[in-house]
Amino acid sequence: MLKLTDNRFLFGFEGRINRARYLYAMFAGLSCGLVFLVLLALVIAKLFGARVVFVNLEVYFFGKSPSWPFGAAFRGADPHSADLMLLFFHVLGTPVFIFSLWILAAATIKRLHDRNRAGWWAVVFCIAPVLLLNFVDRLNESNTAAFLALFAVLVYFWGVIELLFLKGTNGPNRFGPDPLAPQQSTA
Repeated sequence: MLKLTDNRFLFGFEGRINRARYLYAMFAGLSCGLVFLVLLALVIAKLFGARVVFVNLEVYFFGKSPSWPFGAAFRGADPHSADLMLLFFHVLGTPVFIFSLWILAAATIKRLHDRNRAGWWAVVFCIAPVLLLNFVDRLNESNTAAFLALFAVLVYFWGVIELLFLKGTNGPNRFGPDPLAPQQSTA
């Protein structure tokens, strides 16, 4: 069994991880992303003689997805520089966001493997509800819109239960050995 401080499991899509490692990976991915975005905002503010008002990493569960999943606000710089500062922040912050998203995707797929599900279930649990709710926003209030919204919420909660609350498959499965099984030492 790997130690919790062995972070190689954060980057690959092969194998299985248990619920504790999944929560650790979610925390690590979001925390690292936010810390680097804050540092980036501070550097940009320093270069333009401004100060950072806030930095956000938007994690949304329901409703319309934002145009940018991360953002920042600056104050005190030349008014003509405000758009340029945001452009730099978004261009330089995109690799940071993609890195964080990579960690979250890898952990989610490995957690699904622990449940003996293919990684494609991540699309059903994480992406489909958001896309469906964005579609519902475009419909007029109707029974169809209400049904689709309810369906999206139920799929999302089904994913939360699968990933966070249900135990993984006992013993080895098609994706690898049980992450909770004791490792046999080779003498």
